[in-house]
Amino acid sequence: MAGQFIVGVANVIALLLGFVFLVRFWGLSKLKRAASMGFPKENCVNKNGNGEGESESEGVGTAEIIIVGAGVAGAALAYSLGKDGRRVRVIERDLNAPNRIAGEALMPGGYLKLIELGLEDCLDEIDAQRFLGYTLNKDGKEALISFPLEKIHSHVVGRTFHNGRFVQTLRKKVASLHNVSLEQGTVISLLEENGIVKGVHYKDKSGQLLTAYAPLTIVCDGCFSNLRHSLCHSKVDIPSYFVGFILTNCKLPKEKYGVFILADPSPILFYPISSTEIRCLVDVPSQNLPSVSNGEMAHYLKTLVAPKVLPELYNSFISAIEKKDNIRIMPNKIMAGAPHLTPGAFLIGDAFNMRHAITGGGMTVALSDVVILRDLLRPLHDLSDASAICKYLESFYTLRKPMSSTINTLANVLHKVFSAPSDPAMENLQQTLLGYLKLGGVFSSGVSALLSGLCPRPLSLAFHFIVMAIYGVGQLLLPFPSPKRLLDGAKLLWVASSVLLPIIHSEGVRQMFFPLTVPAYYRTPSKGKKI
Repeated sequence: MAGQFIVGVANVIALLLGFVFLVRFWGLSKLKRAASMGFPKENCVNKNGNGEGESESEGVGTAEIIIVGAGVAGAALAYSLGKDGRRVRVIERDLNAPNRIAGEALMPGGYLKLIELGLEDCLDEIDAQRFLGYTLNKDGKEALISFPLEKIHSHVVGRTFHNGRFVQTLRKKVASLHNVSLEQGTVISLLEENGIVKGVHYKDKSGQLLTAYAPLTIVCDGCFSNLRHSLCHSKVDIPSYFVGFILTNCKLPKEKYGVFILADPSPILFYPISSTEIRCLVDVPSQNLPSVSNGEMAHYLKTLVAPKVLPELYNSFISAIEKKDNIRIMPNKIMAGAPHLTPGAFLIGDAFNMRHAITGGGMTVALSDVVILRDLLRPLHDLSDASAICKYLESFYTLRKPMSSTINTLANVLHKVFSAPSDPAMENLQQTLLGYLKLGGVFSSGVSALLSGLCPRPLSLAFHFIVMAIYGVGQLLLPFPSPKRLLDGAKLLWVASSVLLPIIHSEGVRQMFFPLTVPAYYRTPSKGKKI
């Protein structure tokens, strides 16, 4: 009976939202037609703004675009722009293989973006593992989250791997292009003249201070960016840390599926990163982070976390903790994308926008951003008019919202719900999510489509959240309402709203749900306007 009630409500909500979807897609197709227009060549503007052209000695060198950072976003962008014929200069702090416990999972939606960029072969020889979804476990109950891949080509699945191996293959592709230079150096600051960024100051491998010039500088130097403060509102929140280590000599319960355990005090995540290794990530609140050096972390993992681990993984879990130097810690950073429009400079990737890493959606957002920026830059034949280009590229911040806001909101909401098991209302939300996924059909596949990046639609996210809340309240009121059950239902709605609404606010209600009302949505290349 409750299931029929939920289905009925879901259909009503779907009809109400359908019109909004149609209008939104119409607007997007209109924008794509406008973006296909050419951008005519214009005179370069010199330092004094008199429009007579600028020599290399005054500012602009042989590169059209400088990219700061050659991680996933920077390397993918450099390759895609290089393939389009751009002269690109990439400056990366360290060209050795990164050794991180982040960026190890690429969702199917991100893999589609990798294909769109022509970089799917970067996963061929790094022992990347096919990844089909998660099993969600809580108190002995289990729900399966399978990515909805039935209507997609068989080779399109999620992938998990060593981050360093993936980044190095991306850099190798970049280095193969004759019009893209890749060098090691540490960018100290942006070079700004009269409010326009002209390039960067950086130190090369030998420590010599140098200056590089280009009409456009794109900063994508990662979550520890030292340049973001001048290009965006850089308020960073660290709600928790991931404690990570590698398990060997064990297998996950379901092949090609990760394991997500909702436990008190910490959610626990397992997924393969090679044919012989499984990554374990334990989410630990920032205020309760034990020390690794004095053994407190090992004690915490053994006494509080290990008892919640699945029996088939327990022995390997304990062995991994006892292995010397196996425990690594990574901050989970959250930062809403709030740009300062700066002529001559642009910011993307984790340097610009971060979400909690619990859903592994960061690379999907980054690659989606690269595709959007590449497509926006394609019609621009001349990058010298920094102010006009800055105004035109403002559309990027609205165009990226479908993917970024969907994955950001889902990740940040799920972390809040998963990391507060001692709160009765949060406990009810966890049970609601588990039950909702067990309904199967459109309910389970809808959530997994959002999680996988295959359904980058904020309205779909809102739809499932509303229906899930109705389902949760219905479960609390059954078999018949009572004052206590009514109060519990009201608390669930209140807590769910208090979790979701602030996150939506930080993403921007207008940009998420009403992009057609944002003037920048319709920006097209300038037609010869001079500064």
